[in-house]
Amino acid sequence: MEEKIIFKNSRGENLVGLLADVGKEKIAILCHGHSSSKNNQTFTALVPILNSKEISTFRFDFYGNGESDGKFEESDLSESIDDTLQAIRLAKEKGSKKIILDGSSFGGLSSIITASKSKDLYALVLKSPVSDYDEVYFDRHGEKGMAEWKEKGQIIRDPKDRNSRGLKLNYSFVEDYRKYDTYKLAREIKIPTLIIHGDADESVPMSQSQKLAKIIPNAKLVLVEGADHRYTEETKFRKMVKLSADYIIQI
Repeated sequence: MEEKIIFKNSRGENLVGLLADVGKEKIAILCHGHSSSKNNQTFTALVPILNSKEISTFRFDFYGNGESDGKFEESDLSESIDDTLQAIRLAKEKGSKKIILDGSSFGGLSSIITASKSKDLYALVLKSPVSDYDEVYFDRHGEKGMAEWKEKGQIIRDPKDRNSRGLKLNYSFVEDYRKYDTYKLAREIKIPTLIIHGDADESVPMSQSQKLAKIIPNAKLVLVEGADHRYTEETKFRKMVKLSADYIIQI
């Protein structure tokens, strides 16, 4: 059974998570995508599978998302990295010895950078991770749209995506993620890593994960044929969840 946990980021603001502590040494920390939440479909499918195998789980809302403090438009990559580090600290305080970070899309990017910094992780799972946000956003908004975003200071995150609910995002998000050279930082990741990516991903090019898999020394890349970014087709979704669960269980 999951317990609601309120923990703090480095600024003392509240972050909200759900902890299923089965009393064993292995735990999976689940990091959601941009404008998503701890209650996304992937995590709600993954948690009971892992718990049934005596693996604890902790899924939480990044700052500015879900039940956590903050406004979405003010969120950025640096904050999500801090949030993830605080989640790892919490897992350690609960006695977990084998901490596995599982990040989706934006949460995957946060997990990559966190894994390059933390010495407390046992393994890493990345689902359709962003490695290069400039490529993603220039494809989405174009050069003109990026210039307008900078000029106005804020845009609708993704006008074509009904799941974004018209959420606005400050240009400071761009300025912040450009502080990080993800591919360079990935060289510092020494733990076993599984990368899952759909070969029909319309949001994050699979080429980013192909490049990432060549950089992380102990990485395995699995491409899911015909899967889009959200794994909307049921058979593709089930395959992605099984790949993630099997890896976490067996590692």
